[in-house]
Amino acid sequence: MKKYFLQFVLLLVVGNAFGLSDSAVIPIQRQRNHERINEEQIKCDKADGKLDGMVKVSGNDEVNLQVTDALIRKINALQDFIETTNKVATNNEKIRQLNYIQEVIINFRTEWVTKKLNPVLGPMLIDNFEKILKANIDTLSMAPYIEAVPYEIGKINAEIFKNNKGYKDSKNILFLKFCALYPDKILSAIRPFVNEIFADSLVVLASINNPKQLYDYASSANSPEGKLIQKNTDPMVKAIAKISHTPNALFYYPFLDDILQGKQSIDSIKKYIGNGEQKYDSLGYFKLLVKTEISYQQRLIAKDTPVAMFGPNGLREMLQKKANQHFITPINELHEQNNLAIRMKAIDPLSAQDLYYVIVMGENDIYTSSYKHSFNRLLQKMGALPRGDELLLSVNMDFFRKFIKMAANFNQLDVFLKTMPQDKATVLMKAFVANLDKSNNLEDAVDVADSYSSIKDKDLLQNILNNVSNNEQRSSNESNTRGKVIYNLLKTIFLSSDSNNVDLTSEIGIPSIYTIDNKYLTDDSGRIIQQVFFYGDEDGKTNYAGFMNTFSAKDWKITTLKEWVEIKSLKGKRVWIYANLPLNSDKNLDDTAQAHLTKYLNKKDISPSIVIHRGHSYWLPGTINRMAGSAKIILLGSCGGYKNLSKILSVCPDAHIISTKEIGKGDINRPIINYLNQALVSGNTLVWKDMWAALTKVFYADPNKEVRESWDDYIPPYKNLGAIFIKAYNKKME
Repeated sequence: MKKYFLQFVLLLVVGNAFGLSDSAVIPIQRQRNHERINEEQIKCDKADGKLDGMVKVSGNDEVNLQVTDALIRKINALQDFIETTNKVATNNEKIRQLNYIQEVIINFRTEWVTKKLNPVLGPMLIDNFEKILKANIDTLSMAPYIEAVPYEIGKINAEIFKNNKGYKDSKNILFLKFCALYPDKILSAIRPFVNEIFADSLVVLASINNPKQLYDYASSANSPEGKLIQKNTDPMVKAIAKISHTPNALFYYPFLDDILQGKQSIDSIKKYIGNGEQKYDSLGYFKLLVKTEISYQQRLIAKDTPVAMFGPNGLREMLQKKANQHFITPINELHEQNNLAIRMKAIDPLSAQDLYYVIVMGENDIYTSSYKHSFNRLLQKMGALPRGDELLLSVNMDFFRKFIKMAANFNQLDVFLKTMPQDKATVLMKAFVANLDKSNNLEDAVDVADSYSSIKDKDLLQNILNNVSNNEQRSSNESNTRGKVIYNLLKTIFLSSDSNNVDLTSEIGIPSIYTIDNKYLTDDSGRIIQQVFFYGDEDGKTNYAGFMNTFSAKDWKITTLKEWVEIKSLKGKRVWIYANLPLNSDKNLDDTAQAHLTKYLNKKDISPSIVIHRGHSYWLPGTINRMAGSAKIILLGSCGGYKNLSKILSVCPDAHIISTKEIGKGDINRPIINYLNQALVSGNTLVWKDMWAALTKVFYADPNKEVRESWDDYIPPYKNLGAIFIKAYNKKME
């Protein structure tokens, strides 16, 4: 009812949509300019998949109303202003101003569709544009108005008014805003600004956030960037510049803090890295990374953040890379090897602390069997009387929530908790849910949510729920708004997962997580559009062949083009599927095919409501970058953890996500896709519990034990508590 009321109000507000008021009489020589503006307004309306008088950019109807009002009524008013104001006298000048208006709408839609602008900023964009438009007419500088808005808005409006007297000042302002948002990209964009007074301080910031770039540019001493670096007097910049001339320089960067403080030297590290004559010691290097990580974590606890701990090529990134390269990948690749002495040989030399970091750093890549065997080795390495609490203290509680979450997901949490006295286990689980509001992001809270869905022990679940409730009360007593929101949402979501009596739609305002209506997936033309992303490695080619074999000629029309295939249903509801061909990934042809297909869909105003990722987790960022904001169902392999999950939901805030704790399996994905397509063609409402029950029968009847185990790792939308929490939190914060 609320939705229809808002749309009614919208019609009253907008009046004659996409048109001017009766007060403006348009000469024939400018009518086409106004028509072009109106056409762009209509494209904005259609960008969410439906032409309905509402520019839907979020799940919040009030926000959608404000965006629609800005793009229609306010734009119409600006057109009216240009036609009636005496400040714009000539025909050519009026055309120029109308072109500015057309350009801002085009840029809004383009930046929205390509996910470079949060579309809820539409009203601010148009308001800022109006101020600059009128200042420009009065020959005033736009710089104060660019200073007053976020980078994304200023960038759009500054480029529209390139002839404004404040353009140069505005470019400087925007570059500083850009650097604050993307400090890892400073040096790649600084060349036009090397002579500005702020350039030196930006180099220092760059040294912290993207040392690899600093190495690259420092080694090019005669380039503008190289000269800027060489003259910088900051000790950190000078140290990195010096290391940049050392062979295998990036291997040294994680230890930069210790090098500067004299705790380690380049020579002491070189014995592990090698120098061309001496061979790289992968085991020794990894152990040194672990030792340094534990030391840096202690500094982090003391509120002393090591410069080399985070960011590209920082300690944690290198630790994750080497854990996967030298330990997780070798044991994953031997998953069919029954002799554990052979399969697990790569991790034999590791200590309990080393194994701990292999496990937590391998969250997105480790196979179920690899985890379980590694976990068992971890217990063995902890000694005859293993103490889990002592292990966690020895690593300064680093990543302990991640470790507990993974233990819960792989059904080993109860085993781990039994390695410590009951009082220690109680304290640990209390710490597990404490201070979630103190983190800069939601990752810790998401880990807690994900863990809850995997725990079977009722006493442990009650313990977690009690601790969440206690923290909610603490946050309330402290008037801590963020804490109250986080803990209240966790409590509500946990209660909903324990009982069908808690309706999350009414409790926290998110769409149903249990069902999805066929009409909700259908566009204005009555089609349900899918986009499937394939990648051109061997697995991708194999998966593509299996995918295509599921479509019979009597039910589907298949058209294969140069870079993609189009699959259209011949019976029932109109289901159109677009999948890029798995062209050679080494030559980047798969990426090019995806780019061309996405461009084609945008040009044809075809908005996918279903997105399917068919590739390893390391390909997922490419899919996310091109994922349609209109997607309502998303099928992934491993979601790649909090970072990717958060980004997916920022693009598709109401999406129902099917993912797996492990790597996606073709033998599992194909039946899921077939079930979806049959339901879509029939026009039936998708009920996730019914779908899961039906597929469980299919997979449990499979004689292949690996298929049954893999299916158990798949997570339906209604059990993806981490995704539900992010949705609910974002909704609450709107």
